[in-house]
Parts: sequence; C-alpha cells; structure tokens
Amino acid sequence: MKVLIDADACPRGVLAIIKRLQAVKGYQILTVSSFNHFHAEKNHLIVGDEDQAADIALLNKAEKGDIVVTQDWGVAAVACGKGVAVIDPKGRIFNAENIDFLLEERHIKAEYRRRGGRTRGPKARTKEDDQRFLRAFERLLQKMGV
Repeated sequence: MKVLIDADACPRGVLAIIKRLQAVKGYQILTVSSFNHFHAEKNHLIVGDEDQAADIALLNKAEKGDIVVTQDWGVAAVACGKGVAVIDPKGRIFNAENIDFLLEERHIKAEYRRRGGRTRGPKARTKEDDQRFLRAFERLLQKMGV
C-alpha cells in the first residue's frame, strides 16, 4: 500500500503527519509535483510543468488499495473511480457518494466566476485542520487494515 501525495499544493504540516505515521505503520510514500514545486523528499517524482502533468503522473502510479492525498476534486474523482482511497489536506474523505456533488459544485462556481461573479478562496490553514486531517487519516488507515 502506498500513500501518493499531490505535492504541488500539499501543506507541510500534512506531509509531516504522513511521515510521522509512516514510521509506525510502515507504508510507502510517493510525492509527485512539477519541477516548479520541488520537494526534497526521499521518494519524490518530479514531472514537467505542463498542465496537469503532476496529476496524470500521480493517477498513473495509483492502484486500488492505495491512498491519494489531494485538494484537486478532478484528481479525486478519477482516483475514486480506480478504487483508490482519497483524502484532502483538511481531512475530507472523497468517495462515490460525495464526489459527484463536489464536481457539480465546482462547475457551478466556475460558471459563476466566468459571468463575472466572485467566490471566496480557501481559508488560512489552522492547527485544527492538521488535527482533523490526522484523525481522518488514522481512521482511513485503520479501515484499510494498516
């Protein structure tokens, strides 16, 4: 079992939590990013800066039984379709029941912005976000028998 991380936008605190639990649980970690977002990680895959290159590389490496950490709802949808468990850095677990709604919400907001509307960006990351991720990630590992 591997934990694949979309490292282009993964907070350092989340990466630290995943590494800390790896020392106890023993799973593999693979971070994937474009060379514009280089991470000095042991198992890090660097791809070019073409649009979606990191996402495609991550999805090509993901297999059923793995976990993907990403904020990208499109990546989450494809990974869920492959039977991969998906969690975002705030601890939200993506699955077949919620991904369609989230993609529809993303589409509606994009349409609104195209018509000149403004939507709020993400809130600043907090320690509570790290705690929420830790709890959700531990539950996910337990559910997967790790």
